[in-house]
Amino acid sequence: MGGADRNERRRRQEAAQARLKAAGIKPERKGLSGNTLVLAIVAVVVIAAIVVGVVVTLNNRSTEAAGPAPNYPVARSGAVITAGRPSAPVTVDIYEDYLCPYCERLESTYKDQITAALNAGQIKVDYHAISILDRASSPAGYSTRAANAAICAADAGIFPAYHAELYADQPSEGSAGFSVQELTDKGTALGAGGTFGQCVAAQANSGLIQDATNTAAANPALQTNGNFGTPTVAIGGRKIDVNDSDWLQKAIAG
Repeated sequence: MGGADRNERRRRQEAAQARLKAAGIKPERKGLSGNTLVLAIVAVVVIAAIVVGVVVTLNNRSTEAAGPAPNYPVARSGAVITAGRPSAPVTVDIYEDYLCPYCERLESTYKDQITAALNAGQIKVDYHAISILDRASSPAGYSTRAANAAICAADAGIFPAYHAELYADQPSEGSAGFSVQELTDKGTALGAGGTFGQCVAAQANSGLIQDATNTAAANPALQTNGNFGTPTVAIGGRKIDVNDSDWLQKAIAG
């Protein structure tokens, strides 16, 4: 091997050792063999790629979790909670049961789009408190209990955050669901006043919720093959197909 070749090899080894040292890997004093050097460099590259991937993933999750902050009025009439400006040109009716896993899926999929449209005054949403899954909790009754708590949250001025919380921490079917105290604690943590707990405990809205459930279930415009279920989304009083991912944008566009 000529002197020029040896010098070039030494230069490459020194450069590789400098990169290893910068990455926090201490080179062997006797020098690295060719195979060891290649493996070490590959390891550094792989570690760097993993670190970058983790950082990007965490940043993406943080961005997704944030979403647009709710900035719209909320009013309540009976078992219907209206989110958005009264002058909004499009009314979206959402019939939901807080134990319904598909309702949670609707919330997680379209929450940011709905919030953005509400903030912009493009739509208003009438949330209908429904309790068709009372028997799916053990003991029965969680759907009504949670719906009542959501109505109490609207009266307490924390509905958007409370609504999101009920789905973000949704209990599974067959479970007991959240107790009165747990539902109260969730509202208190979000800033609800002292009367909120009394409202949750009294469950005074249970009759309104049952009436709303019966009325919705008997409405042919909200049925599919003669059956009513949750979630049901209606625009202009008629049920739409939320499997069409563009349903909200089509509604806004008229």
